[in-house]
Amino acid sequence: MSHPVLLVIAHGSRDPRHAATVHALTQRVRAQRPGLRVETAFLEFNAPSVPRVLERLAAEGADQVVALPLLLTRAFHAKTDIPSVLREARARLPRLHIRQADVLGPSPLLNATLGRRLREAGARPGDLPRTGLVLASAGSSDPEAIAVIAEIARELRHTGWCAVRPAFASASLPRTEDAVRALRAEGVDRVAVAPYVIAPGRLPDRIAAGAEAAGADVLADVLGPAPELARLLLDRYDEARVPVGASLSA
Repeated sequence: MSHPVLLVIAHGSRDPRHAATVHALTQRVRAQRPGLRVETAFLEFNAPSVPRVLERLAAEGADQVVALPLLLTRAFHAKTDIPSVLREARARLPRLHIRQADVLGPSPLLNATLGRRLREAGARPGDLPRTGLVLASAGSSDPEAIAVIAEIARELRHTGWCAVRPAFASASLPRTEDAVRALRAEGVDRVAVAPYVIAPGRLPDRIAAGAEAAGADVLADVLGPAPELARLLLDRYDEARVPVGASLSA
């Protein structure tokens, strides 16, 4: 094959909206790069599984795969789960060369997607100087992942918002509703909540419920199949498939 197959690895969810959003995103990736073979697999809850897709690709004669974690931070799934699954696949399928791409975040393209979703939800540029932003992620017990979210919040503070606070739906504090109320207590006129998650599910629903309970003025949608996010997947694919220092010719 002329180019490695792009295998997008999502976590999976019992919520059918999750898989539907992942498939919509990978379809947008295909549209942005016609001719690239893009496959989707899930760690749990949804089919097909990662081993099943890799076995099928090997049986069909594929020789190279770039496995791209559909994850925003380097936490447990990126550091442990996915490498373990890929390590086992390499042992079973020695003729299939598998590279693991980097996680998606942080990236200016993710920040651009956040901005898109906030504008769609009603956040106007003229309101930013009196609007506080809650950057609400799924949460993690991994200190590296938490530090990345905090750093993104600091970066967003320089894009016009009067204040930006991180929040987490699980594992870490503060919760979304507490961050909204803290901004109100500081005298912020308006508060917007931006879920820093890719697809709908239990934790994004928890973010939305917290935003509504605390009376946030703007609640953005999840990142979803945005064109900026599809572009980012292709960037991570290109970084993984081309050795450092080599020229990207296609």
